[in-house]
Amino acid sequence: MASNFQLLLNGTAADDNLRSALSIIEVEENADLPGAIQLNLAISRSESGDLTFVNDAGLQPFANLAIIATPEDQPDECIFDGYVLAHKLHLETGVTNSTLQVWGQDASWLMNLEEKVREWVDITDASVANTIFGDYGITPASGNTKDDSLSHTEDDSPSHTEDGHSLMQRTSDIQFLRNLARRNGKLCRVACTTTPGQRTGYFAKPNLDGDPVLTLTLNDPEAWTVNALDLDWDITRPTAVKASQALFNDASADGVSADTDDADLPLLADRSLATFAGKPMTVLLTAPVDDAGELQLRAKSLLREASWFAKCEGEADVSRLNAILRVGTVVQIEGIGSLNSGKYYVWSVRHRITAESHKMKFTLVRNAVGPTPSGGGLLGGLL
Repeated sequence: MASNFQLLLNGTAADDNLRSALSIIEVEENADLPGAIQLNLAISRSESGDLTFVNDAGLQPFANLAIIATPEDQPDECIFDGYVLAHKLHLETGVTNSTLQVWGQDASWLMNLEEKVREWVDITDASVANTIFGDYGITPASGNTKDDSLSHTEDDSPSHTEDGHSLMQRTSDIQFLRNLARRNGKLCRVACTTTPGQRTGYFAKPNLDGDPVLTLTLNDPEAWTVNALDLDWDITRPTAVKASQALFNDASADGVSADTDDADLPLLADRSLATFAGKPMTVLLTAPVDDAGELQLRAKSLLREASWFAKCEGEADVSRLNAILRVGTVVQIEGIGSLNSGKYYVWSVRHRITAESHKMKFTLVRNAVGPTPSGGGLLGGLL
């Protein structure tokens, strides 16, 4: 089945000549990396003798590119909204088999154009993120805050005051936010949902609540939606943190401690990493903080990153699935056994669009696996 998509150049739909020259469009959406796009175009000579597309206004530096995909009888999904950053031109004698690759990144690249030195005082990390997003006309995601006030944020750091450690920025805005997000156990990215130009800035922990948005089925002979899956788990990850630190604004010799074995995320199945592994793995953490609450947040962040120990990779055809997989959503997998069936978090999706098809290679992760096997077995007996 032919793929149904729109390619917009500076807000205008690509003409028939450009669409017919497109061999492949590849788009990647990722939970903790910038979104990216690559267009592969066949090059020829125009009537004036120039090379087609190489110097088109819609493909110049920082020209806006957007891709909208629309499954049958489903709403539009803007899977990329960003800017042209690079060309790669391959030429052969007589121009035959010549190609142009156009590469770009999502709108977060605009936040990478200037490295700054800036001190943030009496403000939390999430409030910093929402303020920076606002500087670029990007709407903060609803999960960034508990309410409409920038000063009331969910799972947030304490305010950085001059009495302790103010927050110093010495890099570009997006690099600064990604560093803050990692130490807070959050994900930071910029994306659009349906309409190019309406961008959302995410600075929040993964949302694992609610029902799955769609179901992937492997073994149903009539209604299968994926034809192959690769799954793995890896238990070589910490399940507990011992954290202690002396405080700059507290003379106590003991300082504060924030030992924890809780990543503060809902489980997507029955058995967490610690339960499944059967043996704890504990690491030490020290960090320059101003109070126990901030140290606790750092410890949970470490465990949150480690908790994605189960992974599933596969490929789906949009015409078969009749849906677009979006990063940051929860999906369900059925028919792959009690250990691996269930809910997964969509971590990345790589779209490969041609005139004939739209396929999606995906990576799903989760922080738990299915129930303990009945009857024990060899491994169960050893444990």
